Amino acid sequence: MTDRPTRDHLATDRNLLSTKAYSTGQHLAARQSLYRFQTPRHDLPGIVVNELAGIRGVVADVGCGNGKFVARVREARPDLSVLPLDVSHGILGAIPGAVVADVQQLPIADGALGAVLALHMMYHVQDQYQAVRELGRVLAPGGTAIVSTNSQTDKRELEHLWRQAAGDVLGIQEGPARVQLSARFTLEDAPGILGTVFGEIRTIHLPGVIEVTDAEPVVAHLASYEAWADKMGVPFRETIERARERVNEIIQAEGAFRIRCLGGMLVCR
Repeated sequence: MTDRPTRDHLATDRNLLSTKAYSTGQHLAARQSLYRFQTPRHDLPGIVVNELAGIRGVVADVGCGNGKFVARVREARPDLSVLPLDVSHGILGAIPGAVVADVQQLPIADGALGAVLALHMMYHVQDQYQAVRELGRVLAPGGTAIVSTNSQTDKRELEHLWRQAAGDVLGIQEGPARVQLSARFTLEDAPGILGTVFGEIRTIHLPGVIEVTDAEPVVAHLASYEAWADKMGVPFRETIERARERVNEIIQAEGAFRIRCLGGMLVCR
């Protein structure tokens, strides 16, 4: 566990996040779509709905992205008032009632919420300790915060694939690592950070294996990091195409390309 989250401006640059990275939901959707090929399949919005049993009043989804969780909670719990929040105005365009806001300074009164969601977004926050204080501040007594992220072991096959493809393009044994977003807030580090505010933290581990027989979902996932293309240290498109070739070679030889995943949700009170 790290003593303090690494400050990585590539993952936290608000201008980049609100323009190139998440100006629309395209790149986020590409990353989400890879999980269609995972076994077992985890119904993440369904898990959130289950954890909201007994919650009343207002639920904020901070860093709501393309609104996948907002839509499910609104459908399953019409009795709740769901407030979608994100730093990117563009990605919020199709989400009714959405507000542009930063988790480090939420425009919400103290104790106003029954629950707050911060799902796969804390690694984009510059001051994670301040963000956690804000999550705690806006919760009513007995309220629940649900946070999600990935393990430091998650999808290592994709990192290996990228470095091998980058090495091929550069003519060296192994190329530089790509930008790894969740490395700033891993499943292993998260309890220590969240524990500065919350006294009870329960982790729901969500392991699985993604298996594809077509390279395209993997290629789309890698290409979704285009916002950071000029920071990768390699010709981005050439590396993507070489990764496609490598995945196809593995599929031809082994019948499938497999990626081991480990994500999780942390339920905090």
